[in-house]
Amino acid sequence: MILVGVDGSRAGLEAVSWATREAALRDVPLIVAHVVPRWAYETTTGGYAEVAAWMRAGGKTVLAAAEDRARTEEPKISVRTTFLPDDPRAALIEAAQSADLLVVGSHGLGGVRGRLVGSVAYGVAGRAACDVVVVRPPLPAPAGEIVAGVDGSQASPQVLAFAFAEAQLHGARLRVVHVRACQGGLDPAYPGGEQDGLSALKEALNTLRARHRDVPVVEELVHGHPAEVLRQAATGADLLVVGSHGHGTFAGMVLGSVSHALLHHAPCPLAVVRTAR
Repeated sequence: MILVGVDGSRAGLEAVSWATREAALRDVPLIVAHVVPRWAYETTTGGYAEVAAWMRAGGKTVLAAAEDRARTEEPKISVRTTFLPDDPRAALIEAAQSADLLVVGSHGLGGVRGRLVGSVAYGVAGRAACDVVVVRPPLPAPAGEIVAGVDGSQASPQVLAFAFAEAQLHGARLRVVHVRACQGGLDPAYPGGEQDGLSALKEALNTLRARHRDVPVVEELVHGHPAEVLRQAATGADLLVVGSHGHGTFAGMVLGSVSHALLHHAPCPLAVVRTAR
């Protein structure tokens, strides 16, 4: 099941479009969710009943528009709409417990002017139990390429597995960009155990190549700032795939610094693969 959150914004509708196509390719149901405050969801009498009813009616309109978009694009998929009562981040995280994928727009109606990513997108990436895709409008024209950013950390095999599966589904080429962060010159800024990480990365890549023989793969090794390298690599791509954590993540951080930066700057839809700290 794919869960997509909508709020009436353009980014939300673009997220529905992306999620609809993905549900059709995966042959799974699509659940379209709109979140309202719990008090508005539950209040039917009293002084605020009229306001609550207005908010619920607005939510129904948002859901109807999203469902219409989904059915227009993929008439044969199973689509269901639902209200979720709570804070949007908490509600979507809870609802995504049983989802294969959570999809949200990069901005919502409540976004602060000038911010490149909304609080909901940031709040669910790295916290949801499933992988998260953040869609920034406008959706790029299909280019037939998916980019996976890896760094040799423990997250890399999971990132590669997701990226290979997506490339197989979309009939796309997979571009694996192995980024080696630098600290002065070209000295890799890696912690100890680098060789073990690189060996595991190579093993995972070979295993997935054998499993997805129809997927054309291009490998690149690039030195530089990881977020900037991946931003440039993903320009014109259909999807950029990264892990929620990689090298250099501080204990207690919900997202790694690279995935955090790319939430703001990725030039295409961004998949944040759920990985352990």
